[in-house]
Amino acid sequence: MSHRIFTACLGTETNSFSPIPTGLGLFGRTMLVRNGEHGAKPSLFAMPLMHWRERGRALGWTVIEGLAAFATPAGETTRSAFEALRDEILADLERAMPVDAVLLTLHGAMVAHGYVDAEGELLARIRARVGPDVPILAELDLHGHMTELKLHSADALVYFKEYPHVDVPERADEVFELARRMLDEGLRPRMAMHDCRMLGIYPTTREPLRGFVDRMQAMEREVPGILSISLVHGFPWSDTPEVGTRVLVVTDNDLALAQRTAKALGDWIWEHRDALVAPFVSIDTAIDAVLDARPDGRPFVLADTADNTGIGASGDSTFMLSRLIERGAGGFAISPLWDPVATEMAFDGGVGAEMPVRIGGKLGPASGDPVDATVTVMGLVERATQPFGRSISPLGNMAWLRISLDGALPGDDSKAIDVIVNDYRVQSFDPQCFSAVGLDPARPRALIVKSTQHFHAGFAPIAREILYVSAPGSGSMNFGELPHRRVSAPLWPRLDDPHLIAGPADLT
Repeated sequence: MSHRIFTACLGTETNSFSPIPTGLGLFGRTMLVRNGEHGAKPSLFAMPLMHWRERGRALGWTVIEGLAAFATPAGETTRSAFEALRDEILADLERAMPVDAVLLTLHGAMVAHGYVDAEGELLARIRARVGPDVPILAELDLHGHMTELKLHSADALVYFKEYPHVDVPERADEVFELARRMLDEGLRPRMAMHDCRMLGIYPTTREPLRGFVDRMQAMEREVPGILSISLVHGFPWSDTPEVGTRVLVVTDNDLALAQRTAKALGDWIWEHRDALVAPFVSIDTAIDAVLDARPDGRPFVLADTADNTGIGASGDSTFMLSRLIERGAGGFAISPLWDPVATEMAFDGGVGAEMPVRIGGKLGPASGDPVDATVTVMGLVERATQPFGRSISPLGNMAWLRISLDGALPGDDSKAIDVIVNDYRVQSFDPQCFSAVGLDPARPRALIVKSTQHFHAGFAPIAREILYVSAPGSGSMNFGELPHRRVSAPLWPRLDDPHLIAGPADLT
């Protein structure tokens, strides 16, 4: 049977403690696509739209593609930007009507001025327009927020299962198959969620969460009536009432099963909370680990977790660089450090130029103090890219700057600190963020990546050891001290056991 479906995208990941505003310009520099014209290098959040287009057309369906808008994580979205993008999607939907289903790719952690659940607001507006009988489904980032408004506005929500996010196409296929079954077989999904009352960042590459993700997928295959299970990690740096970790279960018209399963899995998450959070070490502990180890041809990988642009940080913090210089610790390389001014100066100077530059520290206290150093320009590249899963991520123009420590001889890597600066805010996904500008990632003792976890898939194959570093910054991993003002429920680790305080934990 032929159907007519509407697809669109809207999202960003709002760090309420970031100094960078999210306006239309940031969406334009990240992804602002109309009529499905994603080009040869699609964004991660464009991939579901392209997948739905292909699958729908293969079945003879009509696929109408609305606006696709996504912004690199930063601070709160301006009211004017959100309302303009929301209203454009609604106008696209109006022109497409009547439709048999709506499929959306969202992030889930978008907070706009005046809208604490911006994507929930979009879902509610779409529901009001299409009515109660048209299926609305969405794929979301597991760092989104699972809210009551989203729950009651959609028929089925599917969040990424993997962190790093290597399963976007698989989750898109899951959404499409649910939509197909609703349209062709009369499937009636029912959803329930359980609030774990936790804040944290939980890599799925390590136990015990690796086993939990495998268990979720096994239950989807083997337990009658269960259609989809999502562990919604949440985004701790959003100051929004419903921030926190939740379990979402979608069943085949069995609300009681959804409720029981969500609670049982949520209880398991709570019981294992301490083991789920990655072990963070101090800057000096990480440096000591590198310096104390005998080189074996493989680099340590140190994750500067608090300066990850993927969680809204500026990407220009200098805390780790400053400490390396203070300690005279050579053999370290950092990439990428966002500094358009230093990048432009390096291009003006050219490869081989020796010049004084002021590196990083541009956007306030969370970025640290700028570092003044004399550098040698070792390499330059324009419009560099790096892979991220099955998508391509821009790096912009990049410059490899070498800071030679006291006593360094020409070509002595062990007495040098290499800093790769660029003019496009992006986190480290792949060793190509070093090699694109000519630095062999196998040569330094340690690679410092400005990322929390998305670097893992690219760097784990070459890493001697991975250390998660708890440096200062607007993405601080000290979850118990984040200065939330709007949070409506008690949360761990701010409280040892928030479940002792009365309040609803299960929602349907």
